[in-house]
Amino acid sequence: MMKTREEAIAYGLSFPDAYQDAPFHDDNWQLIRYKGNDKAFLWTYERNGCINLNVKVDPEKAYFWREIYPSVIPGYHQNKQHWNTIILDGSIPDKDVKIMIAESYDLVADSPTKRIYEAVKKIPKGCVATYGQVAELAGDRKAARAVGNALHKNPDPSTIPCHRVVNAQGQLAGKYAFGGLWKQEELLMKEGILVVDGKVDLERYQWKNVSEHHV
Repeated sequence: MMKTREEAIAYGLSFPDAYQDAPFHDDNWQLIRYKGNDKAFLWTYERNGCINLNVKVDPEKAYFWREIYPSVIPGYHQNKQHWNTIILDGSIPDKDVKIMIAESYDLVADSPTKRIYEAVKKIPKGCVATYGQVAELAGDRKAARAVGNALHKNPDPSTIPCHRVVNAQGQLAGKYAFGGLWKQEELLMKEGILVVDGKVDLERYQWKNVSEHHV
């Protein structure tokens, strides 16, 4: 379970163009901002014996998190509709703390990560796309490695189908983040894509483009 400021800050800094800031001349308040617009997406501070994190939230999801976890409360000293406070008391699984931080980052940043996720969402069921293809669709054909990094932090695999992304030879990701190689193969097979020896036939299954694809 994530309980320390150091863990939260390290995760916040793992996002592209994130940097640390202490703007209030008070070391208790350490912020992580996005360089593109200098907006903070993660506030860290100690309060009542626990490290607290303030994260930006989609108003529709704010209550979702508060209902699941008593340690997620309306944003302390911030707009209660758009911010939540996460109390790191050990009651919230790491993966959900990280999802909330990632969602905050995506709301604040006009980021390559966000564009990558939007591109992956367009890959139709029954098709695969390569990392390079996704990078090009996201606006930077040279950013294939960034695609891999973004998909490894996928905050919502149920709506961002990262299992449909393969390498330039059609090979599955050996380090598929959500269950390993076999899980990716299982998900593709369920969608009617034949996987042989950890590989997909790109001639047959590669998504052609946005306007001309097969399902």
